Amino acid sequence: MNRKISRETTMKLLYQMSINKENYLDIINNYKENTEEKLDNVDFDYIEKVLKGVEENKESIDEKIQEHSTKWKINRISKINLAILRIATYEIMCEEEIPNKVSVNEAIELAKKYSEDKSPAFVNGVLGNMIQK
Repeated sequence: MNRKISRETTMKLLYQMSINKENYLDIINNYKENTEEKLDNVDFDYIEKVLKGVEENKESIDEKIQEHSTKWKINRISKINLAILRIATYEIMCEEEIPNKVSVNEAIELAKKYSEDKSPAFVNGVLGNMIQK
């Protein structure tokens, strides 16, 4: 199982959840049924755990993001950046076996790949502030 691929898939599904307003189980099942990507390296236990955790802790995760994103209201953050930040924040808050620096680095890499030019610096700033406190 590849955690990097699983984290990327989680980000895509969380983004989809924010657009379609579906729950995490429906999103996962639809993905499994309809994707053309190879699923051999995808850790669906991790994906389900994170999506469920983000859904159940969304208020506290968003409060943490808001607290550390200076000058940005949560509703002004792009949906893709918000999905990336929610995954990393969930990992920082709830997943003790994942080092904070790994969560931050993976979030920055996702922002580089899927978001705008300034997004990696923004994601790094928010998460950097978060883990320093």
